[in-house]
Amino acid sequence: MNRLGLGFVACLIAAPVAAESSAVVAFVGDVMLARTEATGRLIARGGDPFRRVRSILAPADLRVANFESAGGRSGKADPAKPFSFRTTAAGVVAFSSVFEVAGLANNHAVDFGRQALVETLASLRQSGSLGVGAGRDLVEAHRALIVERQGVRIGLLGYLDFFPRWFAAAPGLPGVAWLDPRQVAADIADARARGAEVVIVIPHWGEEHQPQANEHQRSRARAIIDAGADAVIGGHPHVVQDYEIYRGKPILYSLGNFVFDGFSDEDNITGWAVFATVDRAGVSAIRTRVVRLDGHGAPAPDASKSGPCWTRGEAQMTRCAE
Repeated sequence: MNRLGLGFVACLIAAPVAAESSAVVAFVGDVMLARTEATGRLIARGGDPFRRVRSILAPADLRVANFESAGGRSGKADPAKPFSFRTTAAGVVAFSSVFEVAGLANNHAVDFGRQALVETLASLRQSGSLGVGAGRDLVEAHRALIVERQGVRIGLLGYLDFFPRWFAAAPGLPGVAWLDPRQVAADIADARARGAEVVIVIPHWGEEHQPQANEHQRSRARAIIDAGADAVIGGHPHVVQDYEIYRGKPILYSLGNFVFDGFSDEDNITGWAVFATVDRAGVSAIRTRVVRLDGHGAPAPDASKSGPCWTRGEAQMTRCAE
C-alpha cells in the first residue's frame, strides 16, 4: 500500500465516531376541548387548559396527543352515540399551540360525520398540527406520518380498535384507520419503505375505567411489535393501564386522561405524559411525568406520584425514581 493509502487508513482510524442522534417524543392521552364541556368553556373565556404543563412538554422535540373530538363546522351529531364532541376553532388553535401531532383514530373524530372529519384535518393543519390515524380516504388514513427530529425519522401510525365501526375509512370515503393486524403490518412495512427509522403505533382501545389491559389488547400489541413496530403507546380507557416490555420493545396500554373534565375518581383524573427517547435503532428510553386534572379538566404535574421508566436493555419497566 502506498503512503497515501496508509495515511487515509490512519485518518479513518483516528477519526472520532459521531454521537448517535436521538430525539425525545412526548405522548399524552385523551385531550378533549369540546365547546360544550368545561375545557372548551375555559378556552372560550380566554383561559389556557395547558398553562401548568407547557413547561414539562416544551423540552420535547415532538409532542403527540389524542384529539378526542371533531373539529369541523359541518354535519350533525351522531344520534346513535350518547356523547358527540365538537371543538371550536379557538380550541383547535389552543391544542396546536402545544402539540404538533393530533391522533384522530378515536371514537369521537367522526361524531359529526365524514365531511366534518375532513374539516378537522384541515383546521388542525392550518393551526400547525398534523393528524395521524385518519384521512380523506382509506390510503391516507393508513399512511404513516413521518416526522424528522434531531436527524431521526419517526413514523407514527394511529388506529381505532373500539367503536363505532362505521368511523373506519373506506375506498373513496374519509374516516379513521381501523386496527386490523394484517393491515397494520402492511402499514409498518410501508412506513419503513418510505424511510421511517422508528415506528410507533398509537391504538385507541380497551375497556373504560379498567386499570389492566385485556387479553385482546395484549395480543394485538404483541402482534404489532412482531410486525416491526418499535413501541405501542395506547389510550381510551380514561385511566392509566399497565405496561410491559415485549421482545425488548415498550408497550404502554393506556396513558389515561390528559385534558378531560366530567370525572372525579382519582384514577380518572390521573394521567401520564410519556417521554420516549428515540434513535435510529428504535426507542432507547421511556420516562414518565404524572399529571392530575382539576375541576375544569386541566392538568398539572403531580410530583407525589410516579409512572413507568425504562432504558433499552432492561427486561422490564419500573417506577421512575422520585
